[in-house]
Amino acid sequence: MDKVRFGIIGIGNMGTSHALSLIGDIKGAELAAVCDSNPERLKWAKERLPSAVRTFDEADAFFASRAMDAVLIATPHYDHPTLAVQAFESGYHVLVEKPAGVFTKAVREMNEAAAKSGKRFGIMYNQRTNPLYAKLRDLVLSGELGAIRRTNWIITNWYRSQSYYDSGGWRATWAGEGGGVLLNQDPHQLDLWQWTTGMMPKRVRAFCHFGKHRNIEVEDDVTAYVEYENGATGLFVTTTGETPGTNRFELAGEGGKIVVEDGKLTFWRLRVPEPKFNAEYTGGFGQPECWKCEIPVDGGEGPQHKGILQNFTNAVLDGDALLAPGEEGILGLTISNAMHLSAWTEDWVDLPLDEDLFHEKLQEKIKTSVFRKDSGGAGGGRVLDVSGTH
Repeated sequence: MDKVRFGIIGIGNMGTSHALSLIGDIKGAELAAVCDSNPERLKWAKERLPSAVRTFDEADAFFASRAMDAVLIATPHYDHPTLAVQAFESGYHVLVEKPAGVFTKAVREMNEAAAKSGKRFGIMYNQRTNPLYAKLRDLVLSGELGAIRRTNWIITNWYRSQSYYDSGGWRATWAGEGGGVLLNQDPHQLDLWQWTTGMMPKRVRAFCHFGKHRNIEVEDDVTAYVEYENGATGLFVTTTGETPGTNRFELAGEGGKIVVEDGKLTFWRLRVPEPKFNAEYTGGFGQPECWKCEIPVDGGEGPQHKGILQNFTNAVLDGDALLAPGEEGILGLTISNAMHLSAWTEDWVDLPLDEDLFHEKLQEKIKTSVFRKDSGGAGGGRVLDVSGTH
């Protein structure tokens, strides 16, 4: 194989963007087919994409066509695992948009299908291409910061108006999206939280406010506290109802403190690790000498979505390591599922997550929902791409 033929299922916001990227921007890749049940999106595809790109209006014919080597899934959240399993069973490599799914039970089945297939499996965690977070991960995993003691991420610059939520009947509903800010806006941060630190929480206590700032039924304001196996703690604060918002990620370790904010990486580096200073210092008041280091980071925000597409293509063609393996999509989703479950049960949630209990509680939310929107499109969740709309 000297070129990877891609087929995209779901050509809404993100699917459209990926389609345009695959027309000449990704070396070794070409767009071969698209699939969407929305006639308007297929009309757009026929008018705007090269004539050689085949179009399909339903998944079975798309998968049976053999028109592609790899499938890029950019449909609504609930469909990601189901379509991925079908793609693997049909013999395709798979790249899935974030989030990996709505509940980890389905995502675990997707991961098992991927392993059984032997095909390449990636997820569109484009923020992993950002040099800022790559450098942070390097500093932490290399031991430069020392053992982590505390992590704080305040990510409140996701402001969304009521008109945004009113734009589709599927949006911000348990049945349509499966969650709110945690599932739509925050998957990247939840992934980066564990990816840059190399740590998953051992237990979670979350306080989710549902429809606090907007007329919606899902969470739009969250404060979560987590504990790690090594004794470290973490805090995650997010909302779509605040402006101006903040995006500040702070990590405190035995060797100092690192802050990521405003596109900058600042390391307050201790000359002597805190445990050593504490063991040896006898002067009462005092603290280790600290240097404020502005860590150079080149490359702006990185190649983002195109970077993941190129990396995935190279993985299929040349065996390159995946920057964002699809199997890792379950990690950030586990954290958000645990936050939801903690809020619903008003209690701590231990990890590994009780996946059956979470699924049961989610189904209860869907079944007992009395929330209705006046806007149109209530039945549009299966034809509109919301996976990458943020």
